[in-house]
Amino acid sequence: MLVYVESQQGRKTMGPAPLKGPPREVQARRRLPRLSRYVLGQLMGPVALITLLMTCVIWLTQFPRLLDLVINKGQSAPTFIYLTSLLLPTLAVIILPIAFFFGALFTLSRLNSDSELVVMASAGYSQSQLSGPVFIAAGIVMVITWLCALWLMPLGQRALAAKELDINADIGAALLNAGEFATPAKGLTVFIRQIGSNGQIGGILVHDNRDTRRPVTYIAQRGVLAQTPAGSRLIMYGGTVEETANGGAQLSVLTFKNYSLDLDQFAGPARLTMRRTQERFLGELLNPSETQGVTRQVRNAWAAEAHNRLSEPLYCLAFAMIALAAISRGRRQRGAQAARVTAACLAAAALRIAGYGLQGPASHQPALFALFYLIPLLGTGLALAVLMGYSPAALWARRTPAEAAA
Repeated sequence: MLVYVESQQGRKTMGPAPLKGPPREVQARRRLPRLSRYVLGQLMGPVALITLLMTCVIWLTQFPRLLDLVINKGQSAPTFIYLTSLLLPTLAVIILPIAFFFGALFTLSRLNSDSELVVMASAGYSQSQLSGPVFIAAGIVMVITWLCALWLMPLGQRALAAKELDINADIGAALLNAGEFATPAKGLTVFIRQIGSNGQIGGILVHDNRDTRRPVTYIAQRGVLAQTPAGSRLIMYGGTVEETANGGAQLSVLTFKNYSLDLDQFAGPARLTMRRTQERFLGELLNPSETQGVTRQVRNAWAAEAHNRLSEPLYCLAFAMIALAAISRGRRQRGAQAARVTAACLAAAALRIAGYGLQGPASHQPALFALFYLIPLLGTGLALAVLMGYSPAALWARRTPAEAAA
């Protein structure tokens, strides 16, 4: 639309109408209040730090198994880092709600101890406004937890299983340790004297004792490790094959110019085609495509895992409400606040243990699936009742004088 615009010289000219945006009052309402942004920033820092610390602690429990796999199979340090990174989504599903609870409880307790909450209340910052950033932080953690539980965790577990299968099948990589007796598979011992810069192997000893009645020993002056379309092969030149029988009483020696040893025969058995529970996406848990070997109990266990993944982030809401009820209600004395914080930790622990303990019975009784959602919602409701002043202690204090005398 064209309108007349008056210039600085006083002349009116024809020009486009200026764009009108929303009023400043509307823009101010759309943004979080400054105190809410401050509380949100104070919350997310401890949550991130606690998540990192708990991840490192739990990651150390998985460290020996992966390190043993990498060392014994002759893998590199980047492979070890890659394997450990695939475990992070699985750990995050467990850690994030717990880290959020302790981060929220610590932040609110510190703000209360430093009298910041009192100052905010004096400035007109209400209880509902304080709850806003806490629930925003809970929503952020819930979205990340759902993302990990429904997509990143099964994706990482699939990649981890595939990589472990490749490592176990790649028996040739476990042989390339010069000057050491390696046992890449049960009943197989390999010694390599040296490895040249061109990949040539000098001094080879391979002892196959899988059949204890007829052990076989391969000795060669040199050789090379080759990847063929048929699999991994150790090609040896200038050596002998020694086979014993009758408990070592009979020995047969075969001299060869070149000999190809199939290394795939020493690899472990191939994995089953059926994926593990943690490797399945939500649709594969609720509607599995497998028919053979899948019993009703297995289907119930998969369905219980699906409902557990869907309900796990809901504990963030319960933990947020418990933290708010513990800090916002009651006296500000140090001893009273410590008692409320302890009670909040016990309540959150009981709530989460109940959720973990439900998965076993629910795998046998599908009627219990609804409890996956009722437990966190019940915890949220009870904490909301305490926050509104309906705790047992508050109800006891509200007794009438006649009831107290009676």
